[in-house]
Amino acid sequence: MYRLQQQRGNFLNTPDGREGWASYFLRQGYTVYLTDPPQRGRSPWIPGEGTIGAVSVDYVLKYFTSSEKYARSEWPQASLHTQWPGTGVLGDAVFDAFYASQLQLQLSAFISEDNAKPAYNALLDKIGPAVLVTHSQPGPYGWVAADARPNLVKGLIAIEPEGPPFVNETGPTGPARLDGITRLPLLYDPPVANISQDLKTVRVPPPEGKSYTPCTIQAEPARKLVNLAKTPVLIVTGEASFHAPYDYCFQKYFQQTGVPFTWLDLGAIGVKGNGHFLFMEKNNLQIAGLAAQWLDKSVDGRRDRLRISRTEQSNYSEIQDADATKVGKSSPG
Repeated sequence: MYRLQQQRGNFLNTPDGREGWASYFLRQGYTVYLTDPPQRGRSPWIPGEGTIGAVSVDYVLKYFTSSEKYARSEWPQASLHTQWPGTGVLGDAVFDAFYASQLQLQLSAFISEDNAKPAYNALLDKIGPAVLVTHSQPGPYGWVAADARPNLVKGLIAIEPEGPPFVNETGPTGPARLDGITRLPLLYDPPVANISQDLKTVRVPPPEGKSYTPCTIQAEPARKLVNLAKTPVLIVTGEASFHAPYDYCFQKYFQQTGVPFTWLDLGAIGVKGNGHFLFMEKNNLQIAGLAAQWLDKSVDGRRDRLRISRTEQSNYSEIQDADATKVGKSSPG
């Protein structure tokens, strides 16, 4: 499930023509489903529902392709970005190919999540047990799907999911995901009847010596996530990304809520220089290999019984094509 203004082709090949993650996992023997979420790509816009928007060139330069040039004052790790192919600026062939793939988007995050829930629930009902792979803004789509279909979501690979829990820490700041990691309700124990009253939070300062933000976590005693606790989770974070200062907060959140969680902090294991689009960057297949190792170790059944559900454009005959709106908008949540 791809972020904001992206499209399926992001995971087929890279903007400079190298093999992408979809092709890699096909070679590993998985079946790969590439989908468009509602109101994006080949899932058509619904007139009158929310507001359509677009992301500027400046935003792409700053947060995706050349943070080392344009975001050094925004987060300290930005200067470490080295893995984007090409110069990462307008006029470079790789940047221009990437920017040409950008799409319009639904500006309401709540509408996006609310539309995605029945669509991906219906897709899981159709294809059966799967490992979900999300990138960035659709991170909550994956959490909501695993919460709603715990017996079908066998694992979840979240590449820099929207976060951190509860509040935004870089770019626009402030409350964002009142249910912790989503805008839609998740199943907690004890149950949450009123978010503002029942799901109380505290701020925790960052560890000394780290260029991290504070974290917002539950006040103790913390509620547990009943269904997500059945799903092993891998979060992948690039060393130079705007997620680098705060993705560690997911570890605190999932420890509190009882979710089996692994944090693949690439910089900490010697995989250097990656930004937010690490699955497109020069070392993308090295990172795919690390994700595959986690699947082999952590997910029951692996490739003999599972399918990886992904969201991008298909021009490979082996890739099963699934338009999420065709299988799900009217399905019950």
